[in-house]
Amino acid sequence: MPADQFDRATPPIAPTSPGLCVDELGRGTFAVAAPRARAVDLCVRQGTTERRQQLRYVDGGLHWDHVTGMVPGTHYGLRVHGPWDPAAGKLWNPRKLLLDPWARGVSHSSPLLSSAFPFEVGAMLDRSGDEAIPSEVDNGEDAVWSVAVSDTFDWQDDLRPLVDWDSTVLYEAHVKGFTQTHPDLPAEQRGTFAGLGHPAVTRYLRELGVTSVELLPIHAAMDEPHLTRLGLTNYWGYSTLSFFSPDPALATPAAQRAGAQAVLEEVKTMVRNLHAAGLEVILDVVYNHTAEGGADGPSLSLRGLDNLEYYWTDHGTFLDVTGTGGTLDPRSVHVMDLILASLRYWVSEVHIDGFRFDLAATLGRDDRGFRADHPLLRAIATDPVLRGVKLIAEPWDVGTGGWQTGNFPVPFAEWNDAFRNDVRAFWLSDRAHRARTGLEAVGGVRDLATRLAGSSDLLTGQDPAELPEGRSLRSPWASINYVTAHDGFTLRDLTVYDHKRNHANGEDNRDGTSDNRSFNHGHEGEVVLGTHGAGDTGGTGDTERAEEIEAARRLTARSMLATLLLASGTPMLAAGDERGRTQQGNNNAYCQDNEISWMDWTTDRRRRDLRETVARILRLRGEHPQLRSPHFLRPADPEHLDAGQVAWFGADGHGLDHGDWMDPSRHLLVMLRPAVPGREGSEHLLVALSTQAEAATVRLPAAPWPQGAARIALDTSLERQDDLPVGPVVGGVVPVPAGSVVVIAIAADGPVQARERLS
Repeated sequence: MPADQFDRATPPIAPTSPGLCVDELGRGTFAVAAPRARAVDLCVRQGTTERRQQLRYVDGGLHWDHVTGMVPGTHYGLRVHGPWDPAAGKLWNPRKLLLDPWARGVSHSSPLLSSAFPFEVGAMLDRSGDEAIPSEVDNGEDAVWSVAVSDTFDWQDDLRPLVDWDSTVLYEAHVKGFTQTHPDLPAEQRGTFAGLGHPAVTRYLRELGVTSVELLPIHAAMDEPHLTRLGLTNYWGYSTLSFFSPDPALATPAAQRAGAQAVLEEVKTMVRNLHAAGLEVILDVVYNHTAEGGADGPSLSLRGLDNLEYYWTDHGTFLDVTGTGGTLDPRSVHVMDLILASLRYWVSEVHIDGFRFDLAATLGRDDRGFRADHPLLRAIATDPVLRGVKLIAEPWDVGTGGWQTGNFPVPFAEWNDAFRNDVRAFWLSDRAHRARTGLEAVGGVRDLATRLAGSSDLLTGQDPAELPEGRSLRSPWASINYVTAHDGFTLRDLTVYDHKRNHANGEDNRDGTSDNRSFNHGHEGEVVLGTHGAGDTGGTGDTERAEEIEAARRLTARSMLATLLLASGTPMLAAGDERGRTQQGNNNAYCQDNEISWMDWTTDRRRRDLRETVARILRLRGEHPQLRSPHFLRPADPEHLDAGQVAWFGADGHGLDHGDWMDPSRHLLVMLRPAVPGREGSEHLLVALSTQAEAATVRLPAAPWPQGAARIALDTSLERQDDLPVGPVVGGVVPVPAGSVVVIAIAADGPVQARERLS
C-alpha cells in the first residue's frame, strides 16, 4: 500500500506504462488507464479484509500511485468511480471489483455470476439498455482478483527452436482436449499444461513430424451469458478475461491450489519441455473482443474502467464486427498499448514463439474500414521484441469488408480459407454434386492447381509495381494451408456427414456454418462395421456396401492430407485428423467440453495406419526441398529445371492448354516439382491427384522432361505405405486408383529411363 516515505522522498513522476511495477519487496508503482473515470481505488485483499486506497495522481489518462507490500501472491483489484449513463455508454459502478487489465495472474477460474453485471440483471431483461438500473450488489467476495506474480523462473538454458517458415508444419490443438484422455499421462496431468509438456505427448508430436504446436487460447477466460444459462462453457476459450494471465482451469489441481504463481510456472515448464523436444509454441490470441461482450455483458475489467475508451462505440452504441456484441477499439492508444504489452510479455517472459490472431481484420480497422497500414498492425510488425516470432492472421471478421485474405502486411502469414474451400471442393463437394445429380460442378482442376502452387493470386496483390519482375514482398509460406481447423467439421466428419449435427449446443442446430463442402460418400453418418471387418449395415442395407463406404472415406481422408502436406505454403493439421477424430457431426463444438471435443487416444490398426501415412508424407516433405520453396513458383523450363518451378500435365503426359484448365469435367491433375539442381540423390517429384470415378493410367512426361529412373514414393489408395511396390516404374506408366494421390519420384542424376519424346 502507499507509504508516507514515498511522499517525502520520491517526486510524483508518472509511470511509463500501466500495471504493477515493483521490486522484490513489493515497492514501486501501480497505474491503470481510465481517462474518463473520476477516481480509481486500488483494493488489496488481506485475509477477509479489503483495504482500499484511491490512486492520487492522474497523468495522460493513467491513474497511479506509489505502492508497498505488493509481493508475489498479493490479491488486488480495482473499483472505479464515474457517472452512470448507459445511453451514453457510461457504466461506472464502484460496487464491482475489476481485474487489472495488466495483471499477470488471476485468483481462480470462475463461472459467470450475476453479481458481475453493472446493472440489475433481472431489470435488464425487461428494459432497454438505456434504462438499465445500476446494481447495488457488491461482488468483492466472489470476483476474480488480480494476483501479483514474480517473473523469476529457471529456464534451464531454454533455446527457442527457431524453425524456418519454409520448414514449419503447424499442429492446432487444445490443451485440455489433446491431453484429457491420454492413457500415458498421470491422471492429475490430463487436460493440463503439464500434460501437454509430458514426454509422452512431445514424443508423439515429434514422431508425427510436426514442428510447431498452435494452441487454442490459454488466456484466462470467462463464459458468455447465454452459455451460462444453457449450462455450457466456452470450451475453446475465445472469451478472454485477461490478456496476461494463463487460465487456471488448464492447470493441474495442485497448481490451482497453490495459486497464480504456480499456474504461471506450469505454463513456463510446458513451453520449456516443448522447446526441449524441438517444438515451437504458437498461441491463439483474442484481441478483438473480451468476455465482457456487448451492451448486455458483465463488468469484469475494461468496461468498468472506461467503457468508451476500450470498446468501439458510436454515441454509446456498441459496434460489433466480431459477432460477440462488442469490439475492442484498435484506434485507442490504450488498447494498442495493452495489446502490444501483452504480446511482448508472452514472448519475453514465457518464451512463446508466435501468435495466431483471432479475427485479425478487426485489429486493422479504423473509421474507413480495414487498412493494411493500420498503426496497430505496423506496430506489431516492427516491434523489436515481436520481430523475431511468427505472426499469423485469421484475416477476416464479420463486419462490412471483413474478408481480407491476402491483404495483411509483411511479415504476417494468413489462414488461407481459399485453400480450404478449393481443396474441399475438389475432393468432396464436387464429387458429392456429381454423385447426386450426375452433372459436373463448376470446378475441374484450375483452382486446385493454384492452391498447390502457393496461392500467389491472393498473396501478391499488394506488392508495389516497381519491384523487379517476378519478385514479391511475400512468400508461399505466408499461406497457412489447411483443410480443417478447430472451427468446422473434423476431417473424418467431412467424409461422413453432409449436414451439421449441432443440437448439443442448445441453439436448435442454427449455429455453425452450413457451407461445409463435405461428402458423406453415399450414407449420412457412421456405418457400423463388424469386429472381423465386415459388419453391420449402419442403415445402408448391405454389409459389403458399408465396407465400401468406409474404405472410400478413409481413402479420401488420406488423399486430402496428402494434398495439404504436398502443397506449397505452410501446412496446418488439426489435432486428431491424423487419427480419424470425429466430433459426431458437430461443426461448432466451441461449448462441448466432453468426448465430442476431446482426442480419442484408443488405437486400432486403421488409426495407426492413418497416423503412419501422415508421418510418411511429412518425411517426404522434409526430404524434398522443392516442396518447401521459399518463393512463388515459376513455369518450368524443361531445359533448365530448378526447385522453384512447376509444370502441369494430364494423364497422357502432355501439358495442359487453356481448354483443359477451363474444363469442369477434368478430375485428374499431374504436377511436376523439379529437384534442386546438383544435389546428390535428389529426385524430381511427379504428383498425380485424381477424383475420377475409375482408375486411371498416368504416363510420365517424355523428353525433354526428366527421364531418370522412377519409383512410386506415395500412394494414398494403400492403407499402409509399407505396401508400396518395390522397384522402378516399368514402361513409363503408373496406375492411379480412383480418388487417390500418387507421388512418383524420378531420379535427377541416376540412370536414364528412356521414354518417347512428346510430339
